[in-house]
Amino acid sequence: MAFTAILGAAGAVVAAPAILTAAGFTGAGIAAGSVASWMMSTAAVANGGGVAAGSVVAALQSAGAAGISMAGQAVVGAVGAALATAASNCTG
Repeated sequence: MAFTAILGAAGAVVAAPAILTAAGFTGAGIAAGSVASWMMSTAAVANGGGVAAGSVVAALQSAGAAGISMAGQAVVGAVGAALATAASNCTG
C-alpha cells in the first residue's frame, strides 16, 4: 500500500503541470476557449467583474504561469497518494 501511495504522489506531481496547461492555465496567460477561460469568466461574473486574489482561479493561473511551489507540490502529492491508495483499495 505504501508503494501505491508513493507512485500516486509522484505521478500527481509530475502530471500536474501538463494538466494545468491542458486546462488552459499557461505561462502566457489563460488560453482562449479553454476550461480556464470558462472558470475565469464564471469567477469574474460571481465577483462583480474581477477575479479575487487568492481564489482557485488565481492560484491555478499562478501555478500555470510560474510553476507549482514546493507547498503546492506537497498538496498535489498528498492528494495523488490518497487517490492512488483509495483506488487500490477499491479493486479486488
